[in-house]
Amino acid sequence: MKNIAAIILAAGKGKRMKSKEINKVVFPLGNKQMILHTVDALKELLISTIIVVVGFAKDSVMKVLESNVIFAHQSKRLGTAHAVNIALKKVPENIDTVLVLNGDDSAFYTISIIKKLIETHVNKNAALSFLTITVDNPIGLGRVIRDKDRVISVVEEKDATDNQRKIKEINPACYVFKVAFLKKYLGKIKKSEVTGEYYLTSLIDIAIKNNEKLEAVRGGKIAWRGINTPEELKEAERLFLTKN
Repeated sequence: MKNIAAIILAAGKGKRMKSKEINKVVFPLGNKQMILHTVDALKELLISTIIVVVGFAKDSVMKVLESNVIFAHQSKRLGTAHAVNIALKKVPENIDTVLVLNGDDSAFYTISIIKKLIETHVNKNAALSFLTITVDNPIGLGRVIRDKDRVISVVEEKDATDNQRKIKEINPACYVFKVAFLKKYLGKIKKSEVTGEYYLTSLIDIAIKNNEKLEAVRGGKIAWRGINTPEELKEAERLFLTKN
């Protein structure tokens, strides 16, 4: 795929994993470390520029990936938008589109899903496109709010009404952006008053408010599991082995 780069977010500490020397993205999932599933899928899609944002236990990530990717170091973990801002400085000038994925859940995306997301983004000439998936248990996840088919918001669990909490279409944080859109709006994201971090999901509301072209691509119901605890890793392993 021409003029497209991928950014994999892999800097988080994952405190609840209780791992002091290994970043969670290099824990095994199926037959190899979870981040390698993502890198291999991107290479199969012929995305040659892959930037991995490292921070906590960065050596464990860099050792696994060696020289196959470009590394961007997030010394202060100030959120996903901050991580992308750091990675953006490593994006070559000929790149006009970036795919952003989380290192701890993107192993679950099939090549066809990633391809569909990118192709929809390009064909619709969108500024921002994001994947949505359907899950049985959406607790703790951002709900996708639609007016008919048009996305009008993504609402986090704590801000959702009782009716919104019943929605099972969620935002797993897999995005495609025009580089120009990121450069224009990343600096306008407001810091969370709760965590002091800058969140990438804020760009969805920013795009809607500024009438930027937004596409939400339905991935449907897939095996998927964000991984934040040893128990979630075990569940992810079970799901991963049955997903095909």
